[in-house]
Amino acid sequence: MPTPLIEREITRRVSLTNPHGALNPEALGWSRTPLHDTSGIPGRRHWGRNKRWEYWNVMSPSHIIAFTVSCVDYLALHEIWVLDRATGQDVGSTVISAGGRSATLPSSLGEGPASARTRRLTLEIDDAVDGTRLRGSAPRLSFDLFAARPVGHESLGVVVPWRRSERTARFQYTVKDVGRPTTGTVTVDDIAHEVPTGSWAVLDHGRGRWPYRVHWNWAAGSGIVDGRVVGLQLGSKWTDGSGATENALVVDGHLSKISEELVWDYDSENFLRPWRVHGETADLTFSPFYDKRSRTNAVVIASRTDQLFGVWTGWALDDRGTRVRVDGIEGFAEDVLNRW
Repeated sequence: MPTPLIEREITRRVSLTNPHGALNPEALGWSRTPLHDTSGIPGRRHWGRNKRWEYWNVMSPSHIIAFTVSCVDYLALHEIWVLDRATGQDVGSTVISAGGRSATLPSSLGEGPASARTRRLTLEIDDAVDGTRLRGSAPRLSFDLFAARPVGHESLGVVVPWRRSERTARFQYTVKDVGRPTTGTVTVDDIAHEVPTGSWAVLDHGRGRWPYRVHWNWAAGSGIVDGRVVGLQLGSKWTDGSGATENALVVDGHLSKISEELVWDYDSENFLRPWRVHGETADLTFSPFYDKRSRTNAVVIASRTDQLFGVWTGWALDDRGTRVRVDGIEGFAEDVLNRW
């Protein structure tokens, strides 16, 4: 059953961790702009459980571009992936390296560039007031994109606590930023393709200390409905029972928090069948057209990911109680099981 929650909105700058590196109780809640100081992640006293990453996904009419810069203390994992939507052909590279030297990640969101530099791929993320420049290259592909940040645009920041004890605290701070209008170029096999107006980027910024095994759902969508920019952000499983959700609706840059554990119905034997995410505050259907299947087994790290790309229909309530239609916006929904 859907579960309503009472969540606290954070409106002032706050440290994610206390002076000992454990979760700061004052950090619990959600925000409309990035307000959490995450410089306490990583922390030597908690080595091995610290997770830091920047993930971007861009959907254009012709291509889907996704990339990750990440460090999990003992390993760095970086990926670039591009799908040609017309042909269904994809190309990409994944690099896993010992330690974190190949990753540069800011202590807090917006406080410096992020990058990955390896022999096989490079990634650069440079933030500015009006947007974020995204560049990358790997064998057979490269891209140069700008994800604009319109004036007044809001994003969802949430702290999710799993275990709060001083020595073994497990928690995550995430920023999910949907509906970022994006332009630029993506080049595959020396052929440049425009990423035109009408393309959208989604950011997943993560800083936290995770348990070894986690199962999660994440979904997002962006587009224009009835002349308004509509962004959808949803999550499940990893937040269940924590007292927090990562559910939100963004309309023309204004974020409405959905404080309800929504019900996710989908066929784990056939992910390409329609998904339904619903509750008192939303009734949404997701119709996939492509399954990006990823399987990683690097002894310490193992991952099973099915990321479905498709189209959203249905409605969600804004903070005035008005039903907002999301019909036709594009995005993804995923089912992930990680050991890391």
